[in-house]
Amino acid sequence: MALRALYAFEMSGTPIERIVDEIVLQADEDEPSKEFATRLLNKCTENQSEVEQLIIKQAHNWDFARIAILDKLIMRICISEFLYFEDIPPKVSIDEAIEVSKKYSTEKSSVFINGILDGILAHLQKNGLLKKSGRGLE
Repeated sequence: MALRALYAFEMSGTPIERIVDEIVLQADEDEPSKEFATRLLNKCTENQSEVEQLIIKQAHNWDFARIAILDKLIMRICISEFLYFEDIPPKVSIDEAIEVSKKYSTEKSSVFINGILDGILAHLQKNGLLKKSGRGLE
């Protein structure tokens, strides 16, 4: 649901509030899922520049503009979970990103995404930028 909404936002330029109203809040999902998707989308859009800079720095030999749009969006979602969702273990975020990429993106996307996200996670941990709390996350 969040990927579908973020894709609609990217492709249409429609304000995220309207995308949330039309895609997330109208979805046949439970309220906690809708609330999580809304919060995730807001973090993805509010912090897009910061998150994309992390991708650009890690994707050394790749022109950012040539990375598949779905791969960028999947990574933005995952990195937003790293940075702004203290209760989600980073490995869970990466595993989910890989599974989503296998379902919705190109044949080689999962390997590419895994490599970029592993590098970003290592960078965040090394620089003390990963703030996780809760059982098993400290």
